[in-house]
Amino acid sequence: MDAGRIEANLQILSAIRRASGCRILYSMKALPLVPVLECLFALDGVSASSLFEARLARQVLGEGADIHLTTPGLRGHEFAELGDLCSHISFNSLPQFQNLNGLANGYSKGLRVNPKLPFAADRRYDPCRPHSKLGVDISLLDKCLPAGVEGLHFHTMFSGLDFQPLLTVAAVMEGLLRQSPQLKWLNMGGGYLYPQIADAGPLIALIGRLRGEFNIQVYLEPGKALVGNAAYLLTTVLDRFDSDGKTVLVLDTSVNHHPEVFEYGLQPALLEADGEGAEQSAILAGSSCMAGDVFGEYRFRRLPAVGERLVFRDVGAYSLIKASRFNGYNLPDIYMLEADGAHLYRQYGYEDYRRQWDKR
Repeated sequence: MDAGRIEANLQILSAIRRASGCRILYSMKALPLVPVLECLFALDGVSASSLFEARLARQVLGEGADIHLTTPGLRGHEFAELGDLCSHISFNSLPQFQNLNGLANGYSKGLRVNPKLPFAADRRYDPCRPHSKLGVDISLLDKCLPAGVEGLHFHTMFSGLDFQPLLTVAAVMEGLLRQSPQLKWLNMGGGYLYPQIADAGPLIALIGRLRGEFNIQVYLEPGKALVGNAAYLLTTVLDRFDSDGKTVLVLDTSVNHHPEVFEYGLQPALLEADGEGAEQSAILAGSSCMAGDVFGEYRFRRLPAVGERLVFRDVGAYSLIKASRFNGYNLPDIYMLEADGAHLYRQYGYEDYRRQWDKR
């Protein structure tokens, strides 16, 4: 983890916060690493998706931080504690709201809304897909909101590189804002890679207009935008051989340490790769027994030898949090890269593996 990168990303989000008057929450599902959470005191809090995430956020950030929670999986026996931990809870469905909202007090009640505007080409990652489980269909709210609802939440995008989808959805949501003067806040979710979007002007103008016209607080909840480019996966070549005319390099890691490679079918960026005129190529494969444990084919000016190290970049989000010990392989060590060098933060071993599977 590169603390300097996290700080640079924080500065970009803080500038949007200052210019627009919005509040920024870190979407901790991207990476709930405690040192990352401790970097976020400059922001307003976190968004959580479970009891454990909410507990961790409250313990690390203290009583002053906002904790917003939304999930399809709210459990009745956990709700009293969630009500104590969370400042805001956005219910995912009308039955969920009706069945649970009265089981706790002291939090601000919201609804997650499905605006029925799909932007993701891959339906697996589209919250507005047909028969979606995520959010209340906006057409069910065209008359009025349930009594007691103070806020609305929507999330429709991932890895967005411009704000047009957000502007489109916000325009649709304004109908609910106009007919519901009791609303106090609007959470516009995450899914946008703010450090890679050159012009934040349209977003800042939108937030300013919503705050002024409807007298509401506006929240953004970036996750990958804060940590995605702030981590590297350092790996070593264990073996090198020919397979049907192509060189295969077996690494001491696996797509089980970076599951989005397999989930999305994407090829992660490699620092040592050279796509400009390099004539030699190799398939980089993980060391598990799964045939599809492959990072991709990369071009090199010189093929790496056994024992050499290779570095995947931009692996800070949705990698370590989803990593597994499939085949009994260890989880990666975690280092924090700071101004005075790299410091070992967490190291796993056999005892961690045994505790996961032992009855004790």
